[in-house]
Amino acid sequence: MSHYYRKSNLLLPILHKLVKIPIRKLNLVEYQSKNLLQKHGLTVQKFCLVNHRLGFEEFQNFEAKEYVVKAQILAGGRGKGHFDTGFEGGVKITESKEEAKQYVTNMLGHRLITKQTSGEGVLVNEVMVAESANIIKETYVCIAMDRQCNGPVLLISPHGGVDVETVAKKSPSLLRKMPIDIYEGITDVLANEVSDFLRFSPELKPKVIRELKMLWNLFNKVDALQIEINPLAAVKPNNIVCIDAKLGFDDNAKFRQQEIFSLTDYGETDPHEIEAAKHDFTYVKLDGDIGCLVNGAGLAMATMDIIKLFNGSPANFLDVGGTINDVSIKKAFEILIADSKIKVILVNVFGGIVNCELIANGIISIAKSITVPLVVRLQGTQAESGRELLANANVDIDVADDFEEAAKKAVCYATQ
Repeated sequence: MSHYYRKSNLLLPILHKLVKIPIRKLNLVEYQSKNLLQKHGLTVQKFCLVNHRLGFEEFQNFEAKEYVVKAQILAGGRGKGHFDTGFEGGVKITESKEEAKQYVTNMLGHRLITKQTSGEGVLVNEVMVAESANIIKETYVCIAMDRQCNGPVLLISPHGGVDVETVAKKSPSLLRKMPIDIYEGITDVLANEVSDFLRFSPELKPKVIRELKMLWNLFNKVDALQIEINPLAAVKPNNIVCIDAKLGFDDNAKFRQQEIFSLTDYGETDPHEIEAAKHDFTYVKLDGDIGCLVNGAGLAMATMDIIKLFNGSPANFLDVGGTINDVSIKKAFEILIADSKIKVILVNVFGGIVNCELIANGIISIAKSITVPLVVRLQGTQAESGRELLANANVDIDVADDFEEAAKKAVCYATQ
């Protein structure tokens, strides 16, 4: 999921505002999160998986009084979604095993359309069948890294199973943020205080404390940035269960967490975004027609803003970073021109640690293969000699002297 525009399915905007969580690439679908929680000693519902590789092999031996069938995609709103076949709902509950099997058949291999997907929806390659939990009480628990507190915090509410933003707006006193000492972790004293705030009964308190300490242990072991349990529920007859979870990981720790990062599913990711990531670019496809190639996230955001200011529409966010060279700039152009909607490409580069002469040479080497107008603005290190190289090259490049001029030219080309 993309660094700048996409949001976690469960970790809603108010949570990002409260704890300033960086948005990272790796997302796990629900059954993967449950596997990870279970592996590290937390309590989850009994479940099995159905996909094209396993078929109904695990399901045949799975027995429950009531079955919950869930399509496994990253987008939220599955329960209220619909499939391209007309079948309604990506989450179903039934007491009949045969009916549960039919629900799986209606989901697997079909596209699920929700409020968080495109109109085409997302192909469902896996379906989880879980044992329904007889829930008595739902609470919200999240451990996340918080820049304001310079470390991890607990974000908790006795009202779980709902959007945390709703709780924050309507009942802010029911949403509490508690810093965690990284040396002490979640102690018995802290866990006891959390349990009291969540209003669990005295007989369940030991189990709540255990789950909280296990959650902290998991947070550390997997280099997590966030672990959100919504809800952490009391279920009959007398247990505490992590019903649903959303986990986010520090991608700088990939070398330590290779097993987890190998779970990455690119099935819902734009192929150009995947290709960009291979070259350490950050790429997000948008709906406009002005292709943007920029070095630096802030400059890329500003470039899109000024395009919009002059009534243009950016086709993408593409940050090629500070280590761009003549080879990687060719790859960046290849990613851009693969988008058939693009009518013009705007290159906006500030040479700080990157040399503008290198950028100019890279642009010249590929410019002849580009069939749309090309507007280039270079500033910074060796910018003057870079512009001179562009001006003397036997290629059709419109060189702009400043930011505003470049944006106006790009919008003009796009509207011709």
